[in-house]
Amino acid sequence: MIILRFVRAILGRIIIFFDWLTRGRKKKRSAEELASLTEATQHLSIYQFYTCPFCVKTRRALHQLNLPIELRDARSEGEHRTALLEGGGRVKVPCLRIESEDGTEWMYESNNIIAYLREQFA
Repeated sequence: MIILRFVRAILGRIIIFFDWLTRGRKKKRSAEELASLTEATQHLSIYQFYTCPFCVKTRRALHQLNLPIELRDARSEGEHRTALLEGGGRVKVPCLRIESEDGTEWMYESNNIIAYLREQFA
């Protein structure tokens, strides 16, 4: 068990390093557009683990789209992990929390999250 955690930690750091090397540039947006996006994304947050490969993939898309969405660490015990479990029903990441007047939607799966963000903000 300890060896598995160690291997995961090392592999996670390697994935993060290669993501950093190959991330690419952010989408260029004007100051007005960024201000508008900040307002439009206030109701969104992403629950994630720092070294999770699927979370890295999702953060990479956020970077490329230049979206100011709050990232919430759900790895350690605390309010974000509890909110994810109680609201979404399980501790699975990445998870996009979408708050609206109709209620709160919890979207799992990195591909679905990225597709939603591209559809809404690309």
